[in-house]
Amino acid sequence: MKKQLLETLERAKNYTLAVAEAMPETDYTFKPTDAGWNFAELLNHIGYGIAWWKANYILQQEEEWQSPISTRGKEETIRYLQQAFLHLEKTCIGLPLTDEMEIQGFHATLDHVTHHRGQAVTYLRCNGITPPEYMY
Repeated sequence: MKKQLLETLERAKNYTLAVAEAMPETDYTFKPTDAGWNFAELLNHIGYGIAWWKANYILQQEEEWQSPISTRGKEETIRYLQQAFLHLEKTCIGLPLTDEMEIQGFHATLDHVTHHRGQAVTYLRCNGITPPEYMY
């Protein structure tokens, strides 16, 4: 089970980073409407969300939502995402991942990533960019 979860995490990481790479640096401030986040803020939310969901739902340690100031620019945002995924991977490697709550927390964390990554794909399409081929 743990091997399968780590493989799922690797695919989610790779596809999320591919979506982040697909947007040109100049469009990281793009947002489709006045309401909501720009592309960098959306990806920053994904990165922060990974840490928050991991703490609250995998490790079951209550942590208050305190979203940090958004990253700036493509390179910084991608580094932030890479670090978030790396910390999640290390946590998963360090846990037995046999506890039902840990497994549900893992799936909830990736569900949150998937939800917002879908929005990021829409941002790409709004800019006439064909998103990377979905990887699973």
